[in-house]
Amino acid sequence: MKKDKVFGPFDWFLIIGIIASSIVYSIANNEIDIIGTIVSITGIICVVLGAKGYLSNYIFGLINVALYAYINFQSKLWGTAALNGLYYLPMEFIGFFSWRKRLQEGSDNLVAPRFLTNKARIWISLATVALIAVCGWILSKFGDPKPYQDSASAMLCVVAMLLMVKAYSEQWLLWNISNAIYLIMWISLFIHGEPHSGMMVLMWVFYLINSIRGQILWNKMARDFADKQ
Repeated sequence: MKKDKVFGPFDWFLIIGIIASSIVYSIANNEIDIIGTIVSITGIICVVLGAKGYLSNYIFGLINVALYAYINFQSKLWGTAALNGLYYLPMEFIGFFSWRKRLQEGSDNLVAPRFLTNKARIWISLATVALIAVCGWILSKFGDPKPYQDSASAMLCVVAMLLMVKAYSEQWLLWNISNAIYLIMWISLFIHGEPHSGMMVLMWVFYLINSIRGQILWNKMARDFADKQ
């Protein structure tokens, strides 16, 4: 088995950046947000590894989604709490074993990315729009103040996670959109003084930076892998 170099300079920039931001945030607020810090650090390591196609991202992802579900439950964000606890959590296990079957030849950690066909892209796009519309309509009937925003963020993540488990590069466009939506949501909660919200704003900033990079890296890896076939 060849040994893959896991972290590069930009990866360390993101990881050290979130740690440094956590320290600065704790000093500025005269308190240590232990749970928020753990969520932020495990989260950024998870998405950095995921952006580079490493199977080990699921180990950190398991810790991250469990604690993030707890934070959202505390903030009474029931939809996001359920999404993380009831969907992302089991998908961490499914994704781990699915990626193990698609590791690149000679590697014990690096997945082999691929592209969707044009036909699949059209069908998935239509299905995603339909899911957002239906879920938004349902949420509006339950009095959700922002039904279609909440629906869009949730359904984009659901579809993106499915594409991630199957190692499709197109997942990253959906992650970019959903990360931007969640960043806006946590900025709003930070303004209203929700606990852990400061650390969550920092986390989603780094998530968005990483997902943009992930799209670039996965597109290149998928093209390179396709050329070898």
